[in-house]
Amino acid sequence: MAAWLLLALAPVAAGVMLSFASYYGDHMVLQKEPVGAVVWGYAEPGAAVTVTLSRDGGLIVMKKMVQVKGPPGTWTTVLDPMDQGGPYTLTAGQGSENVTLQDIYFGDVWLCSGQSNMAMTVLQIANASQELVAAAHYPYVRVFAAAPARSDAELEDLEQINLPWSIPTAENLGHGNFTYFSAVCWLLGRYLYEALQYPIGLVEAAWGGTPIEAWSSRRALQACGLPEDMGSPALSSSISPHQHLSGPQTPSVLWNAMIHPLLNMTLRGVAWYQGEANAFLHTDRYNCTFPALIADWRQAFHAGSAGQTEPLLPFGFVQLSTYRRQSPDDSFTRLRWHQTADLGVVPNARMPGTFMAVAMDLCDERSPYGSIHPRDKQNVAHRLHLGARAVAYGEKDLVFQGPYPTRAVLEVTRGLLNVTYSQELVCRQRDTRAFEVCCSSQPSPCAWLPAPVVAVESRTVVLAVAGCGTLVLGLRYAWAEWPCEYQSCALYNSQGLPAPPFLLDALPAGETPGRLETAGGRELLLLPGSWFSRGI
Repeated sequence: MAAWLLLALAPVAAGVMLSFASYYGDHMVLQKEPVGAVVWGYAEPGAAVTVTLSRDGGLIVMKKMVQVKGPPGTWTTVLDPMDQGGPYTLTAGQGSENVTLQDIYFGDVWLCSGQSNMAMTVLQIANASQELVAAAHYPYVRVFAAAPARSDAELEDLEQINLPWSIPTAENLGHGNFTYFSAVCWLLGRYLYEALQYPIGLVEAAWGGTPIEAWSSRRALQACGLPEDMGSPALSSSISPHQHLSGPQTPSVLWNAMIHPLLNMTLRGVAWYQGEANAFLHTDRYNCTFPALIADWRQAFHAGSAGQTEPLLPFGFVQLSTYRRQSPDDSFTRLRWHQTADLGVVPNARMPGTFMAVAMDLCDERSPYGSIHPRDKQNVAHRLHLGARAVAYGEKDLVFQGPYPTRAVLEVTRGLLNVTYSQELVCRQRDTRAFEVCCSSQPSPCAWLPAPVVAVESRTVVLAVAGCGTLVLGLRYAWAEWPCEYQSCALYNSQGLPAPPFLLDALPAGETPGRLETAGGRELLLLPGSWFSRGI
């Protein structure tokens, strides 16, 4: 795969050529108001650089003077906040030297990162030919792709670029398999453009088969008590007890080479599709490593952009889809749960400012890229963009996630459990295994039994739990690696968004202040699964 070779990361002080940093170029999108876009580059130390933003016709909009720090000879400035639109010309000048970038627009910049499901290109998805032809209709959604790279030390700039800032074409959106450009990223940007009607800049930094530890800084890993050498057998997951981390899986190497160089960039949001690798490695640490990564990236991008990227940077992610129809374990299911910090839905107290696209119903057993790589990325991006509009853009009354249980009442004499949801329900499948209850008197291991759906009313599901008697200790939904056929899980809302999987402890409400038994039966207090999840 060809890559665009760039300047050395730390030029020597003598003879530094005037230039912008690697990820600035013709056709780029810079972050619009209310914040300022950070611009930086290289120049001869000891002299000032003049940065000029001009209209296409030459009218100067703003001019900034900045001193060059040296060595290594870098300069940085923050542009005044700009309204959406363009085109503009951006020039850096030092003495008689000038470097000019053209066709610059201001809009929103989103970073897309993760592993192979993020790296899947538009060429690989369902209806690829139509999607590639449609690219020509979106000239104001601009794309940029960093090349896969790893480093043992934090880099200040990208070493290589797969795709410099470009106007989308069929060729650069469908360059090849798992290269560029990311289908999820492209479709998210396209859907956002259709909703917002102003330029969108998309930055891809993804590498297939990589665990979250590789994308995490050492700070983030230490926050979860993880040492630098996490490949030791004693620390590996029970699924792969002798797997060592190496190459692009090594802790922090992708953070160092692909994320740290971008920290000066002013961003509007992040989209993340990763987790498959961690279904086989340190699975049960993900409920710490994922929130820690989000918090660390936010702090780092805020600091790196001189405070321009907001501290609570909107962070969207895709909950894992499917892999094996007959799975020997529940690692995928646990990973889905851990993606929400074991709380089931986001945003939540541990993951504020986040949004999630549920994808467990988008299975693709016949995918030529393996069932772990479903081709329906349109629904993934649609669900993701709804979350972005609600959480990142504050669009009121927009339904962006599926229904979630809020209350349960056990009718002991009738052997029924009435589960009330947050939204109107649409039942697509009366799957006898969709719901399961824990009836064991011992919390670990739990004896999970099917709880068949007896009826689905407006916001209530009635489950048969006669086998439990008076003892219902836990309730779970869609707790399977392959929980349903394509778009045919049990419950959706009227907008077609699936109810997410959950694992809940069910405690007698009478044991909790303010919760009483009702006339219709014994009310249960539903809490996110904790001790059940260790003995499933």
